[in-house]
Amino acid sequence: MHSIKRFIPASFVVLWATGFIGARYAMPWAEPFTFLAIRFVLAAILFAGLTVLLGSRRASREEALHATVAGVLMHGVYLGGVFWAIHRGMPAGLSALIVGLQPLITAVLAGKFLGEAILPRHWAGLAVGLLGVVIVLWPKLGMNGGGVTAATLTASLVSVLGMAAGTIWQKRFASGGDLVSATMWQYVGGSVVTILGSLALETRTITVNGELVFAMAWLVLVLSVGAIFLLMVMIRDGEMSKVASLFYLVPAVTAVIAWALFGEQLNPLQIAGMAIATLGVGLATARLAKA
Repeated sequence: MHSIKRFIPASFVVLWATGFIGARYAMPWAEPFTFLAIRFVLAAILFAGLTVLLGSRRASREEALHATVAGVLMHGVYLGGVFWAIHRGMPAGLSALIVGLQPLITAVLAGKFLGEAILPRHWAGLAVGLLGVVIVLWPKLGMNGGGVTAATLTASLVSVLGMAAGTIWQKRFASGGDLVSATMWQYVGGSVVTILGSLALETRTITVNGELVFAMAWLVLVLSVGAIFLLMVMIRDGEMSKVASLFYLVPAVTAVIAWALFGEQLNPLQIAGMAIATLGVGLATARLAKA
């Protein structure tokens, strides 16, 4: 089991990075909150079925409440804010850069609310990782245009705060129960936020076609099941600052996938940024050798 767990961080980064595939295919055909609401409801139903199939222990009322709150923050606030801002014209590269602040924010919160000791080496790793992310995303920042507004910037900042707070909440209050049951309640929380957003802000118009169906299937099965379940395992078993630092690798892996699938440019500067981000994650997550 320990040998399998060694592959969890790398697997998570790769799966999480593929999320852009679904977003890229889906956004022309559905409004963000409507799309996410359907995605989260499907994921909740799927995990409900898994709890029965696997005989998972039912969450207590307190466990369900804490998992729901974590889901409101991690899924509803985080993804809702990101998708809404991009749908309103926020450049994807700038949005990714703002989201890239999450490991630093999480480390601060982990030190305050979880009592984790963040050593100078860890802070250096987080700073180096952020520098690598900036370099990777630099060609895509695209500040020109009307998409960068107070509303979209606020949404992006709220989303990254939601993810940081949600992972801390999950670690502190919701890591002791059954992971499958807890994840189901997380998607219940995410569904509530996005359904309310859809009802309040959108027309709920959907164009059903192959791209939308593919995007929905990919995001539900690969992201909402695969990647999120791996994230829950890492949150349960690891220190939050180290888990959060893995998000620095996502833009680099996403850039490689975009280069391979869509022919997007991948220049030497971005490759150097990937190496720097990887170094930063290594500094943030490496264990000191025992004497």
